[in-house]
Amino acid sequence: MSTQTFNFGEKTEQYDFAVFNEREVRAAAGILFLLGFGAWMYAATTGDFQPMRGFGMLFMLDMFLRLFVGHRFSPSMALGRLVTRNQVPEWVDAEPKKTAWYIGFGMVVVACFTLGWLAMTGPIPLALCGICLSFLFFESAFGFCAGCWLHMRFAKTPPRLCSGGVCEVKH
Repeated sequence: MSTQTFNFGEKTEQYDFAVFNEREVRAAAGILFLLGFGAWMYAATTGDFQPMRGFGMLFMLDMFLRLFVGHRFSPSMALGRLVTRNQVPEWVDAEPKKTAWYIGFGMVVVACFTLGWLAMTGPIPLALCGICLSFLFFESAFGFCAGCWLHMRFAKTPPRLCSGGVCEVKH
């Protein structure tokens, strides 16, 4: 497997298109969920939104690095890679992940704007962050990627390789 740092995804010998290791991605989502849920619960129970602001900045940096620098530089992806290094990779098409990560990046930019610039507290930022945390949970626990699902439904070119074979399963 040859990895290209500044391209989106990885090139492998098995596929002629960019892919990601789904196990690594799901581990990264679980790590982010754990950190984010702790900050969210703290804000919800104490009214102190500082930990949630800190998590929002970390999450925004992580998504920025994945999308614009390279997933190898993302802290959560590096931890996910470390945790899953002894597992057989499950390769998935990189394009749906790009869609999902752009959605996540957009959501965190809006959440950070409300928490930072607008200095909002209360139900609105909790709801915004709660939606994003739900997406992280569904990705890590069930392998359901909402952005990938949207990509599958609305993209001009369908994904070629999906987690668990969901691209091929017709209901």
